[in-house]
Amino acid sequence: MTTDFKSIPIIDISALLAKCDDPKMAEDPGVSEVVRQLDQACREAGFFYVKGHGIPDSLLKEVKSVSHKFFDLPYEEKIKIKMTAEAGFRGYQRVGENITKGIPDMHEAIDCYREVKEGMYGSLGKTMEGYNQWPCNPQNFKELMDVYIRLCTDLSRKIMRGISLALTGSPEEFEGGRAGDAFWVMRIIGYPGVPTADGPGPTNDIGCGAHTDYGLLTLVNQDDDITALQVRNLSGEWISAPPISGTFVCNIGDMLKIYSNGLYDSTLHRVINKSPRYRVCVAYFYETNFDTAVEPLETCIQRSGRAKKFERAVYGEHLVSKVLTNFG
Repeated sequence: MTTDFKSIPIIDISALLAKCDDPKMAEDPGVSEVVRQLDQACREAGFFYVKGHGIPDSLLKEVKSVSHKFFDLPYEEKIKIKMTAEAGFRGYQRVGENITKGIPDMHEAIDCYREVKEGMYGSLGKTMEGYNQWPCNPQNFKELMDVYIRLCTDLSRKIMRGISLALTGSPEEFEGGRAGDAFWVMRIIGYPGVPTADGPGPTNDIGCGAHTDYGLLTLVNQDDDITALQVRNLSGEWISAPPISGTFVCNIGDMLKIYSNGLYDSTLHRVINKSPRYRVCVAYFYETNFDTAVEPLETCIQRSGRAKKFERAVYGEHLVSKVLTNFG
């Protein structure tokens, strides 16, 4: 359950990663300390930074650099990969096209999903069938993002092993039928700066309206020099999540809230870019298996007072319901 946190904790997860696939990882004192910190952060804020994650800082920077280069292109170039329903809602969307709670968001983006082949999930997956649309310019865009997605997927799996230990005492709760074939989403997002006295700018300052994420775990790679991400605490205060070079900002999503039976909350957050400079953020979302039916874990039901607080939800249905209402 979220508290009146005033800042977001920083967790060095290197000890967890070093032992993550060791059958005796739970007995390691370093792992136990990381797990304790993850549990505290998920209970109190639903947000935390990770360092010691093993993904090179040079790659984090290069991913943001090529994203800036794409968004700097003329609209006519960007629209070549325009998002369409036929592409499974993958591709580029212009500023104001993404909608949060009925209000246009002041950002542009490339939306990517794990590719879904025709018939892969039957009628459940029909909306999401398609292949990602990658720009030809910058030339190395697709190759770079493929590497980045692979590393983020592996990192997320390892963090979830730590969270699984925190919730149940076993590192394997979010593998197999729950997230052993995890779906993923990635949004490459550009937020225009506030207008200067003599220049054009966005019509409002809400880069992305208040929302929670859908799945298990989000990894946010944000520009190092612009503070724009804000997280709401229990009292309704908006707490800034300033960029810390070389880290990811992590937060938990709706599916983990259900699995934990509310022990962990998917915290409301928003983006307001008050800088005159353009801001890029690359958000990677690690999800359950697409067709998994998510319901509270028995261990979490016992720990949270023996009452089941949430009904089962199929992740793919939850995702599709959001996708179909998020675009104007």
